[in-house]
Amino acid sequence: MMGRWGEWKPDGKKERFLSKMANLVTSLCCVVLAAVVVAYAQRRSQLVARNQYERMGNDVTMQCGSLDNDASVSWKVNGTDVKAQHHLEGPRLMLTEVDLGHNGLYSCFQNPHGERRDTIYLHIGIPPREPTVTCRSNTYPKGFYCSWHQLHQTFIPTTFEVDVQHNQRSLEVQKDPDHKNRCRVRFPEVFSSFPYKVNVTSVNALGKASTTISFEESSIVKPDPPERVTATPIRHNARRLEVSWHSPATWPDIDNFPLKYFLRYRPLIREQWQHVELSDSTSHTITDAIAGKEYIIQVAAKDTEIGTWSDWSVAVHATPWIEDPLPITSTTEVDYTT
Repeated sequence: MMGRWGEWKPDGKKERFLSKMANLVTSLCCVVLAAVVVAYAQRRSQLVARNQYERMGNDVTMQCGSLDNDASVSWKVNGTDVKAQHHLEGPRLMLTEVDLGHNGLYSCFQNPHGERRDTIYLHIGIPPREPTVTCRSNTYPKGFYCSWHQLHQTFIPTTFEVDVQHNQRSLEVQKDPDHKNRCRVRFPEVFSSFPYKVNVTSVNALGKASTTISFEESSIVKPDPPERVTATPIRHNARRLEVSWHSPATWPDIDNFPLKYFLRYRPLIREQWQHVELSDSTSHTITDAIAGKEYIIQVAAKDTEIGTWSDWSVAVHATPWIEDPLPITSTTEVDYTT
């Protein structure tokens, strides 16, 4: 149809028809694209290994994708045909009384063309048991830490969930950056009479188990051992040793929360220790040492009011002063005869 200026204009019916055709083509393209995406996703999911966790000692069944019960398949484990004693039933592979030797990458192939239809990574393990949990404050009064471990291996990844309660509210738990199975908790208040309750739950794909402990603030205070212990002989005194040390660097406020110390020492020739308890001094003179005998010396620390003694410091060895022997002079008698 020609307009006033001679240009061509499409007929209205033709225009509507062309628009409908364009919409139909677009819809068909979308449907085809969606089908391709779904098929690709299904194919991708069959090729990417999926994890299957099973308990040691159990019988295990692995299903080859979503194949029908009458499908014929073959299986490989770690690229090798599965052993003859494994039972095949349609698209399923049955394993009896599995152990760690059954761990591996299992792939199934649909006969007769051998097309891979599924891949399964089989993990054999055991459910977790109740973890062993301990808590201690070596930075009193700033806070305390709790640590935990499994007494028995689970053979599969196991994580831990920690919950700390005090005075009917949950406390913030900070993971320790240096220790995998340890966390730190700040004391919400000092000298609290309310007990703390710590719950640690071990979790893996086969189950979970929890341990809960309860304690008062004062019962978990335990400093780290004293540091830089030295023992020096005293010149011209064969029975004395001067011992000195530093308070643990982790103890944050030695002025307001002083420590007392426990010194033990013995000569290597004897098994029995001698002990000295000191109020707040970081040095002591041993006055009853055995002359000329090597001594072993250690120091422990404790808050002056609460808690328990630290572990012993690293042992140091020292021997009291030994007088330098006088130089030996020799004389030769000469017999002069006339």
